[in-house]
Amino acid sequence: MQGVIISSHGGLFKVAADGGTVSCTARGIFRAKNITPYCGDNVEIEESAGEYVIKNILPRKNEIVRPPLANLDQLVFVCSAADPPPNLRNLDKFTAVSVYKGIMPVIVFTKSDLCDPEKYAEIYRGVFPTYCIDNLSGSGAEQLKDVLKDKFSALCGNSGVGKSSLINNLLPGVYAETGEISRKLGRGKNTTRRTDIYPLSYGGYIADTPGFAAFSTERYEIIFKDELADCFPEFSEFKDKCRFGDCSHRTEAGCAVLEALESGKINRSRHESYCEMYLEASRLKEWEHRDRR
Repeated sequence: MQGVIISSHGGLFKVAADGGTVSCTARGIFRAKNITPYCGDNVEIEESAGEYVIKNILPRKNEIVRPPLANLDQLVFVCSAADPPPNLRNLDKFTAVSVYKGIMPVIVFTKSDLCDPEKYAEIYRGVFPTYCIDNLSGSGAEQLKDVLKDKFSALCGNSGVGKSSLINNLLPGVYAETGEISRKLGRGKNTTRRTDIYPLSYGGYIADTPGFAAFSTERYEIIFKDELADCFPEFSEFKDKCRFGDCSHRTEAGCAVLEALESGKINRSRHESYCEMYLEASRLKEWEHRDRR
């Protein structure tokens, strides 16, 4: 019997299969081979002595390590406009990895009741699908539903940015625990402690994932410096028009990306994130990381 893992918690998995949802454990051989079943995995399960066991994980079209998900169509990065304010450097790293993995980034700015998010949204609009949503009134949620329809998407972002409130707007009646912002730490309490996938009444699935506040391309999803420009879609029109074929798009004369930056066709904040990531990638010793790709 085949199905899809829709929940993972403490070594127990819920699998949506023909006839309903069943609770499963995973075969010990997965641990021996250092393989972890992810939410979104298409799996084969079997019944043994009245219990269901995942016996095989079918090939993945993509995967991400943090949060652990497979076969995604979209990653929805949720950022609050205030309390806490968005970390654009981290957001740009997230979107770069998403593009690298072949997963469409979608950006949502919440808490428009506290601060006008437009100054942030205009950085990304035209590069990725970008939305501003008021979780109190639900304003903007309907437009996001159109993008989620018939896709497997995941909500990601720091704790306290409104992921749980957003999923309550997208899935009325689904309880999602919410927490207050810790003003002392400037971040939210981690209110989502497990990864669950919810079916959308208008088609598709959405995953609510544990909050995460830090990200490292060196540790989790490695992008080498020569591949990085491809992960910034707004560079694509210009990066092959540079004077030098090995242009890093940072300081070189005759760089078409820098010319586009100066003319306002590329956002300066995005380019600064690219340069920062390029320096980080330059420190990587590629031969040490090839086997982790």
